[in-house]
Amino acid sequence: MNISTSQAQGNVPVTLIKLDGQLDGQNYQELIAKAQELYSAGARDFLLDLSDLTYISSSGLVALCSVALLARGEKLPNAEDGRPASRPIVHSAEAGTQKHIKLLNPRPEIARTFDVVGLGTLFEVFTNLEEAVNSFS
Repeated sequence: MNISTSQAQGNVPVTLIKLDGQLDGQNYQELIAKAQELYSAGARDFLLDLSDLTYISSSGLVALCSVALLARGEKLPNAEDGRPASRPIVHSAEAGTQKHIKLLNPRPEIARTFDVVGLGTLFEVFTNLEEAVNSFS
């Protein structure tokens, strides 16, 4: 998987994270680390461009939900302290639709994965970059 980032300016600065390839157990921690790096540098609103993401595993879902926790300013669970990997998903789902992380152009098979696992309403989904960027406040 390749991760690229850029900035866009709408009502607030928005950090775009473009994922290309497969997000799975082999690389999900790369996304979390990149989001942590960006958050530490001041990013607060994230738009994940999933137009070139071809596959997402349960680990990939954990990564997206971990980024949602981070964007809300919450501490990420430490995988070594015994908490189950699914905790970020459950915690994020309980918080409702995310305000600081949104998705752009997920492929239908990726969108179906969100729906199947019950996360279809967790993230706002956009098909237009400008509309997505301007949706943050």
